[in-house]
Amino acid sequence: MIQRAFRLVCALLFVLALASCASLPSDLKAPKLDVVKIEMQTGDMFAQRFKVRLHVQNPNDIEVPVKMLDYKLFLMGDSFGEGQTEERFVLPANGDAEFDMVLTTNFVSSLGRLISRMGGGKLENVEYEIAGTVNLDKGFLRKLPFNYKGTVDFGKIIGAPKQGAL
Repeated sequence: MIQRAFRLVCALLFVLALASCASLPSDLKAPKLDVVKIEMQTGDMFAQRFKVRLHVQNPNDIEVPVKMLDYKLFLMGDSFGEGQTEERFVLPANGDAEFDMVLTTNFVSSLGRLISRMGGGKLENVEYEIAGTVNLDKGFLRKLPFNYKGTVDFGKIIGAPKQGAL
């Protein structure tokens, strides 16, 4: 009798485990990301660390729990930097949210090339591409790739450097 009850409990736990793993569908769409603000956190002549505020839109009918987001940022076709989110977050179903990510870049190879390509002009309508992977917190599908392109006016989105950043 005890053995039968134990088997039943094990079977129920197995079914619950499968249900929780399958709670996110395998046909999720990648969220759409837009750069809202960039703020320098720390920097020297070899590397810089920026806080990048992103606006994200979830095109899915369900909320999406995100464990981490890894990405690379390209400006005018050149690799500018890479980074990841620092905290877990949840994207509301068919909704949007804003969150901060850390971007690490190398001034000499990134920003210097960008400025020279702009001819010393204003950093307006700069083409960007953000590509990476959304690492999901649950479900069978654990990684969701994304790639978005757009333009950004740095004069409007660059915040004041953090105290002591330079």
